[in-house]
Amino acid sequence: MAQISALAISEAVRVDSRRVAEIVAELGETSAQHVIGLALEQLAAALTAVDSALDDADLAQAAAHAERMSRLAWQIGLLSLAGVAMDLGSTAERGDVPALAAIRARLLRVGNRSLTAIWDRTALA
Repeated sequence: MAQISALAISEAVRVDSRRVAEIVAELGETSAQHVIGLALEQLAAALTAVDSALDDADLAQAAAHAERMSRLAWQIGLLSLAGVAMDLGSTAERGDVPALAAIRARLLRVGNRSLTAIWDRTALA
């Protein structure tokens, strides 16, 4: 009889601390927290929009939302999230449905962890 093992999937997220520090230095702590908070809300909305588009099998919309997410994540220093969003967008454009399932799961994992990681760093800044 075959034995099934559950594998825990965990990966570190990369946050460009220097970029976060630049934002704080440029805007001041209070304004930076506000701007980053708004960006996090937009990223969360984009994450939901990508997921919904994939539920609807609308690959063009998924790619567009992923591209927007990638640009925004890059601007505030969420390097892992930006990279995974770019991967999802290019995979959606190619129409590689089996690969999309894996990248979608990774995007949700990395997205949730990234949003928490950047918020924790700005709260400490």
